[in-house]
Amino acid sequence: MFDNLSDKLDKAFHILKGHGKITDVNVADTLKEVRRALLDADVNFKIAKDFTTRVRDKAIGENVLTTLQPGQLMVKIVKDELTELMGGDAAGINLSGTPTVILMSGLQGSGKTTFSGKLANYLKTKKNKKPLLVACDIYRPAAINQLHVVGGQIGVEVYSEEGNRNPVEIAQNAIKHAKANGFNVVIVDTAGRLAVDEEMMNEIANVHKAIEPQETLFVVDAMTGQDAVNTAKAFNDRLDFDGVILTKLDGDTRGGAAITIKSVVNKPIKFVGTGEKMEAIDVFYPARMAERILGMGDVVSLVERAQEQYDEEEARKLQKKIAKNEFGFDDFLSQIQQVKKMGNMKDLVGMIPGAGKALKDVEIEDDAFKHIEAIIHSMTPAERSKPAVLDAKRKTRIAKGSGTSIQQVNQLLKQFDQMSKMMKMMQGGAGKNLMRMMGGMKGMKP
Repeated sequence: MFDNLSDKLDKAFHILKGHGKITDVNVADTLKEVRRALLDADVNFKIAKDFTTRVRDKAIGENVLTTLQPGQLMVKIVKDELTELMGGDAAGINLSGTPTVILMSGLQGSGKTTFSGKLANYLKTKKNKKPLLVACDIYRPAAINQLHVVGGQIGVEVYSEEGNRNPVEIAQNAIKHAKANGFNVVIVDTAGRLAVDEEMMNEIANVHKAIEPQETLFVVDAMTGQDAVNTAKAFNDRLDFDGVILTKLDGDTRGGAAITIKSVVNKPIKFVGTGEKMEAIDVFYPARMAERILGMGDVVSLVERAQEQYDEEEARKLQKKIAKNEFGFDDFLSQIQQVKKMGNMKDLVGMIPGAGKALKDVEIEDDAFKHIEAIIHSMTPAERSKPAVLDAKRKTRIAKGSGTSIQQVNQLLKQFDQMSKMMKMMQGGAGKNLMRMMGGMKGMKP
C-alpha cells in the first residue's frame, strides 16, 4: 500500500540528515523531492504545490529540539499536513432513521456490489445491525445474482424483484419490506455507470430523491488515481453525496486518490477496502493512513484487529496449557487461524513500525502459512498433542504427506520449541500483565 510514495518520501527526508537546523536551503531541496513524490503518486499539481508551501511555512526557522533531528521534525510536519489533507478526523457513518437507508453509487467496475456486502457484514458484526441488501442494478448481466451470492456468504437477506425494470420502485418496495420485517439498515446497490452520462445520472438522482437516504456513498477504485478524483467531483455535483469509499486500496502503490479526494470534493473518505474477503473493510483514519504512508506503521489498527480475534475464555485455557507444558500443534494451528482472520499478511506487516520498510523487497503471500499447516495436518492427533514423540521415521512420513522436506519439518519443530519456551517464560508477571492489558483494552475507543 503506497509503497512507491513511501520510498520517495523517505529519500526526500534523508536530505536533512546531519543538519542541526532547518534552513531555506535544505528545506527547499527536501520539499522539491516531496512535491515530486506527490506528483508521481498522481496527486494534482496545485494540491501538491499548496501542500509543500504549507509545510515550508511551518518548517522554516524552527529550532530543532535536542532530542529531535531535522528530518524527524520534517516528518512530523508532513504527517500533520497529510492528516489534514485527507480529512483530519475519521468520519463516522450516519445510522439514524428507521430504517437507516444507505445509497451506494459509483462507476461500473469500482467494486460497488462487493463493497455493499462488506458494509452489510461490517454493520451486522461490528454494529449489531440487521441489514437488508437491495439489488437495484437492472442493467449489468448477473448483477442481481452476484448480490445474492454476496448476501449468502455473509448471511444477509437480499431483496430483488425479477422483471421489474424500475429501480425507484424496487428501492421503495425494499424499504417497505424492511420496515415490515424488522430490518434496521437498508443498503441499496445501484447500477454502475460506464461513464458519467446524463441518462444514468438522472436515474440515480431520481432514486436518491425518492428514498431520501441517510447516507449516500460514492464507491471509487483507488487504483484509478486522479481519474477517480475527477469522477467523484462529477458525481458530487449531481448527488451531493455524504462520503467516499475507496476500494482496492491494498493494490494501490501510488495513493493519489486517497490523498487528494477530500480536498477536491470536500467530502470525507469513510471506509476503505483492503482485500477480497468480506472482512476486508476498514474505517478510514486520516492520521493512521498518514503514518503508514510515512513508514511509521499503524499499531493502533493492528491491536484493534487482534482484539477482534481475541477470546478471553480461549486465552485462559491456552494459559493453563502453557503452564502445564501441554501446548501442542493443535493450539498452534488455532493461533495461525486467528492471525489469518486479521487480514492479508502484507497489510499486517505494513502496520508494524519499520517492518514495511525492512521487508519492502520481500514478497509476502497470503498463503504464507500453507507449508506449516500442511505439516501439522500430516501429523496424527497424538503427534500434534505431544510433539516430543516425533522421531526420524515419523518426520519422514510427515514430510512426504505434506509435500515438504525433512529440513522444513525440523525447522518448524525447532521454531515451535523456541516459541513454547518463550511462552512458558511469559507465564510470569510480564505475561500476566500483558493478558490483563489485552483484556482491559477490549472495547476501548481509538
